[in-house]
Amino acid sequence: MDGIAGWAMEIMEKLGGPGAGLAIALENLFPPLPSEVILPLAGFTASRGDLSLGGAIFWTTCGSVAGALVLYLLGMLLGADRIRLIADRVPLLKVSDIDRTEAWFYRHGGKAVFLGRMIPIFRSLISIPAGIERMRLVTFLAYTTLGSLIWNCTFVLAGYLLGENWWIVQDYVDVYSKGVLILVVVVMVVFVVTRLVSSRKGRHRLEGDDGEGRQEWDGR
Repeated sequence: MDGIAGWAMEIMEKLGGPGAGLAIALENLFPPLPSEVILPLAGFTASRGDLSLGGAIFWTTCGSVAGALVLYLLGMLLGADRIRLIADRVPLLKVSDIDRTEAWFYRHGGKAVFLGRMIPIFRSLISIPAGIERMRLVTFLAYTTLGSLIWNCTFVLAGYLLGENWWIVQDYVDVYSKGVLILVVVVMVVFVVTRLVSSRKGRHRLEGDDGEGRQEWDGR
């Protein structure tokens, strides 16, 4: 094995279960490291007897929670006020967008963290708004652990059952990940186009009001 698979395999062979946990913790902090490679590989390693199946699930889940906790603390350090200042300087973004997002997260934050742990791209990122909104740490850890446990169990068990064919899992997850990425891009394009059209209409309305004001003034 070479690349990420070779690196992850080497860590697991040297450190056992804690090595699998370390690899997944790093995957949370650096999303380009794919969990769909590391988790099935941990299952394959368990099938060879290098670590137990229960140990692979336990340690990878610990790694997931540890990585998510770091991002949660990063969100706390950023804080809602800093996010508003950033949004105020970003073209097409409004502070009101942040307010609406906060209101939504206040109502659905638990579900977002739980489901987010099972969605590529959002797996890591969902921890940051949870920290920004100061979600109760106990609540955050509970939803993160449960979501991570389901995701990790699925892929570790798949790798365990497939054995040397563990890599097949990656092909199916790639389709899922690309579907999520396409959806994100479509949503972003719709947002940008909608905001540009709205901004242009607002500009034309202001120009029209100025013109009417000048005509009235000239008439007087």
